[in-house]
Amino acid sequence: MKPVLALVGRPNVGKSTLFNQLTRSRDALVADQPGLTRDRNYGEGKIGGRAFLVIDTGGLSGESEGIDLHMAQQAWQAVQEASTVLFLVDARAGLTAADQAIAQQLRESGKPVVVVANKAEGLDPALATAEFHALGLGEPLAVAAAHGQGIGRLVARAVPLQEEKSEQPEESEGIRVALVGRPNVGKSTLLNRILGEERVVVYDLPGTTRDSIFVPFERDGQRYVFIDTAGVRRRSRVKQAVEKFSIIKTLQAIDAAQVVIMVLDAREGISEQDAHLLGHVLDAGRAVLLAINKWDHLPAGQRDRVRRELELKLPFLKFAPAHFISALHGTGVGELFASLQRCYRSAMAELPTPMLTRLLEDAVSAHPPPLVRGRRIKLRYAHQGGRNPPVIVIHGNRVGMVPDAYRRYLANIFRRELRLEGTPLRIEFREGENPFAGRRNRLTRRQQEKRRRLVRYSKKRGA
Repeated sequence: MKPVLALVGRPNVGKSTLFNQLTRSRDALVADQPGLTRDRNYGEGKIGGRAFLVIDTGGLSGESEGIDLHMAQQAWQAVQEASTVLFLVDARAGLTAADQAIAQQLRESGKPVVVVANKAEGLDPALATAEFHALGLGEPLAVAAAHGQGIGRLVARAVPLQEEKSEQPEESEGIRVALVGRPNVGKSTLLNRILGEERVVVYDLPGTTRDSIFVPFERDGQRYVFIDTAGVRRRSRVKQAVEKFSIIKTLQAIDAAQVVIMVLDAREGISEQDAHLLGHVLDAGRAVLLAINKWDHLPAGQRDRVRRELELKLPFLKFAPAHFISALHGTGVGELFASLQRCYRSAMAELPTPMLTRLLEDAVSAHPPPLVRGRRIKLRYAHQGGRNPPVIVIHGNRVGMVPDAYRRYLANIFRRELRLEGTPLRIEFREGENPFAGRRNRLTRRQQEKRRRLVRYSKKRGA
């Protein structure tokens, strides 16, 4: 699981600015107004080989009523969910009584804490952090989030380097499958149907599942580990603190999985939140299949509408198999397993270099890359660069000029010819060096040395 960083501190100390730096995004709203972040925001980051989840929280004002109390509850819930807390203070304003009160609560939480003295641009780091030693939370670190200064050092201290994990699971473990989707779409009902018993709580109330549940299972000699997750819905509709931070568990479950079953509600159709969550699944590189639930007793007109929505709202998932099921009655559930295994095999496939290079040559021959500013792009050979998802690395000249449309063309060719189903496919281009260039140079040097020896020999003979 990726470590989780929670950003806490007084209002207007720069938490949202730091969030944007850590996630390389503009997802948090930033303005020079205290208390702008009332709800939590979450995102993913990867800096210096360290990957993590990060939670932005509202400012802790010390008030005990109204919206300030709500914001404080969210912030302290984030602290409980975090593996490390980044406690932001204002290096220019100096140490305040509110900072000391927050530090006291952080000490009581028992969580690892890094004191981050923000807004330290133009200040001597030793002077910027000097008075914050009094908080008793270790060596403070000076940063300037607005300018990106000190972010690498901060991540290096807060996030340990993760060991490279094997791409292939242990035989005793099985295929890891995460069930994700909005609340009340039937994820737990589907898992109970698959297991044939009441292993997880099912109740007609959105948000029953508060945490991710790992359930080992075996079918026809194949082992699986199913991960039932809390429902993820739009932030404006997420009210309870405990539900808000179950989102972190869902994101971690997606990262831990090798195949994701996205459960959709046929009666409610495809929502923007469904598309957003599926986008996250693809960003994580996970194989995915769609389970459109509650298909039983649905009128023909509504079934046609759902099929049209799949094409219009999820055009980026044409490679993912779709199954129309009823988790409650079991209709179509058994068919999920064949697709699940094909998705897994595609995600973990070994792709030989000669085969990839031949497919590349055939694709280029059928449809050469376009001229860019009058120059021809040359694609020479391809090899596999990773699995889960499959990564194909293509070497050539002027590959930085390859248009996105041609990249998609190559991806479609590889996907079709390799029969990859349900998994994202990533194409990477690398500028290739001529493998014979050095050899030519060496031959030239040999020839020059031979010529020099002949000249010296001739001179001696002449003398």
